[in-house]
Amino acid sequence: MKKKLLLISSVFLSVTAFAGTNGDSTGVTTDTIAEKQKAPVAETYAFGDFTWMNGNDRRHAPLLQSKYVTWMAMVDVNYSLSDQHPIDNTVVGSTALARNNELELSCAQIGGEYNYKNTRAKIALQLGTRATIIPRNDNSTNRGQYDLADAYRYISEAYAGRHFDVWHGINVDAGIFMSYIGLFSYYNAENWAYQPSYTSDNTPWFFNGIRTQIFPTEKLKVELWLINGWQSYGKFNTAPGAGFSLDYRPNESVKFITNDYIGTDTQDKPDRIRFHSDNSVLVRYYNRPSGFISRCAFSVTGDIGFENGDGVTAFGGAGGPAQNFISGMAYNRVWFGKDRHFGWTFGGGFMHNPGRYLVLVPTGVAGQQFDASPGTQFDAWDLSTTLDWMPDDHTTFRLEYVHRAASIPYFAGPGGVTSPDGYINTPIPAGWSPDLVKSESRIILALIVRL
Repeated sequence: MKKKLLLISSVFLSVTAFAGTNGDSTGVTTDTIAEKQKAPVAETYAFGDFTWMNGNDRRHAPLLQSKYVTWMAMVDVNYSLSDQHPIDNTVVGSTALARNNELELSCAQIGGEYNYKNTRAKIALQLGTRATIIPRNDNSTNRGQYDLADAYRYISEAYAGRHFDVWHGINVDAGIFMSYIGLFSYYNAENWAYQPSYTSDNTPWFFNGIRTQIFPTEKLKVELWLINGWQSYGKFNTAPGAGFSLDYRPNESVKFITNDYIGTDTQDKPDRIRFHSDNSVLVRYYNRPSGFISRCAFSVTGDIGFENGDGVTAFGGAGGPAQNFISGMAYNRVWFGKDRHFGWTFGGGFMHNPGRYLVLVPTGVAGQQFDASPGTQFDAWDLSTTLDWMPDDHTTFRLEYVHRAASIPYFAGPGGVTSPDGYINTPIPAGWSPDLVKSESRIILALIVRL
């Protein structure tokens, strides 16, 4: 009797395996058998530890994770002391800082990444001064109705998408996502320094549109962008912007990345084309976890771009004055101790921007008087040094000194950029003008917690 039961059971299982079970996850199918026989596909970048990279998440694993959702929470606060002591406490020319000589909540964020089978979504909400600084730099919100600046200002990332099991994976997402042009991340928890150099600070932090991520191998990511424009919630003209990114990591110690963009991003100038190429290399040249100096790495970034048409030429000529962007920056990072709880960074960069089309316009009355017309010049440079204490993967205490200089009066001087007494509700007397200076030095204290 037992032999008959075993024989019947064997025949039943064989037929079931041959016929399949119409998607029942508890059944044995030819698809699942074939899948088990395949060599597993390695996740892209899973072959190494890349937490050392500038602009990359330094956590080794998320802290708040469930089966379908990886939750996120971050608080970023700073105190920035300017040697100019502007009367209105306003910072000019920065997206990382907004207020001088005050405790500032830069970013309070909560959100999560959602994954169910091959469906993807992410939402990251933000409060703090960044919710005002970022929309301030986007003039596309002046086009039409419905106040795009307020509609989007409390979102840093939000997209929905689909994952496809092709090669090492393909993701197609639509919404607002990070750009990473300029190497530094939108989130200071991922950066080697708090105040980025001009190459990062004056290039996009986000894109609004469609992003396709393609992972041909475990060492290469290709991104394709079809977006509204250059860090713009809306479109300035009729054509969308487009671009791509190539991120190649041949081994755990090296990264090459290029980001390239083309679009029309000047109001009422549909024939003025903008092109930008952003290129970086990162190298970890020393790695000895047990040593007093446990790790060393550097990053070098070079950008070149231009606008051409509708009254300007890329590098000057018969078609109009020059309108281009040439910049570079370099940073070196040293970690101390076997657990790498301390880090020291030094570096800086420069920017050459005739036409000032990517210069962060000063705030307040200074912005109303700032000339950003074709033919104007802007050159700037900066140096910084940063000391971090990182007691764990989620907490950073940061002390930074940064000096910035420009070829024109640009930074907030003692008189500020708002009014004679620094308050926006004070009437502006005749003859008063903002106090702008050519250089500033500041000390930044920051505490960043990311869960």
